[in-house]
Amino acid sequence: MTFGLHHVQLAIEPGSEDRCRAFYTGVLGLTEIPKPPALAGRGGLWLQAGGLELHLGVEPGFRPARKAHPGILADDLDALAERLHEHGVAVEWDDGFPGHRRFYTHDPLGNRLEFLTPA
Repeated sequence: MTFGLHHVQLAIEPGSEDRCRAFYTGVLGLTEIPKPPALAGRGGLWLQAGGLELHLGVEPGFRPARKAHPGILADDLDALAERLHEHGVAVEWDDGFPGHRRFYTHDPLGNRLEFLTPA
């Protein structure tokens, strides 16, 4: 049996799609992809970059994920960190993962994101 990852879903609060869109497409540079018509009425948005697919799903009673997070590979970690700084987004470097360089940041709703690259 083999497994592969199709997507990662993060919860977002109702009505926050525009704020999330501005961050994920405008700051991170992901591309928004259309949701299937059967799912579009639920709100949220889907994003893609290379082989990464990220789904942001609306959750009533939303609370940001402060510990759980996606680990997203980035080919130019320093450029990404600089881009985030230019947009006023804090970056927290962490050298606790042997063989990798990484940092943590948060989306506008407080969801934790990890970006990493092999050392």
